[in-house]
Amino acid sequence: MTYMQRIKGSLILILTAIVWGSGFVAQSAGMEYIGANTFNGIRMLIGSFVLLPIAFRKPKNKLTPKAENNKELLKSGIICGIVLCAASTIQTWGLAFTTPGKSGFITAMYMIFVPIISIFLGKKITVRTIVCAFIALCGMYMLCMTGNQGRINFGDILTLICAVLFSIHIILVGNLSSDVNAIKFASLQFFVCGIINIIIMFIFEHPSIEIVKQCTVPILYSGLFACGIGYTLQPIGQRYAEPTAASIMMSLESVFALIFGIIILHDSPIVLELLGCIVMFAAIIIIQLPDNLFKREVKYEEK
Repeated sequence: MTYMQRIKGSLILILTAIVWGSGFVAQSAGMEYIGANTFNGIRMLIGSFVLLPIAFRKPKNKLTPKAENNKELLKSGIICGIVLCAASTIQTWGLAFTTPGKSGFITAMYMIFVPIISIFLGKKITVRTIVCAFIALCGMYMLCMTGNQGRINFGDILTLICAVLFSIHIILVGNLSSDVNAIKFASLQFFVCGIINIIIMFIFEHPSIEIVKQCTVPILYSGLFACGIGYTLQPIGQRYAEPTAASIMMSLESVFALIFGIIILHDSPIVLELLGCIVMFAAIIIIQLPDNLFKREVKYEEK
């Protein structure tokens, strides 16, 4: 992978974080009316359906397109859709018992879990990447863990499980989506995630049509942008970035969520939150330095 390809992947993943960050505002507004599984189910299905015309459009050139492995596409979409649904659902359950700040920080632990899991899978991880992961985690701590957050509780444990699942999802997307059509993969992933959420919705939430109508705008925005664009850019960007670097850049969604909260919701950040944003951006800059500055690698080998 060339340096310019890595930069391209980084820019795509940062754009993904911007889209996801803006989606936090829509999700926050929508959750005032409906439950998490209802919101996630509808927005995921919207994201899936909106991509169908793009995914199955005919190529403009007259050349015979490269044959696609539909079996691999089906397997990748189903697996990643299930893991995405599990991660997002458990995160929502955890929010019922913990604070948003703690949830944001613990979820961001995927920056640490991704390189750990990658090492045990035999992946090469540079020292720079590990250092940047810890720098970004320190920034996330300053961004999210403001004030007195209390002791570890059941919600924190659930959120920690969610962070592990998001780590697995990031690694799976990087490994499974590289050889399939990214748009078709994203559409199938959303469809699987949406259907599972809808099933859970009918079991636990039972929303009415009138209540759903009250949050039409947040659902549409989240479905079209956070899902339709954000989760589609993710597999494209991860083709040009190794999993740990990708996890750090995607974690910037919390930074952009803070920025959009200031602009749209008129939130008032404290100095520690702003400092956390600066530290996280510093980690992103360091991880983009040329490879020849860091030669040492860490690799797990079975004996």
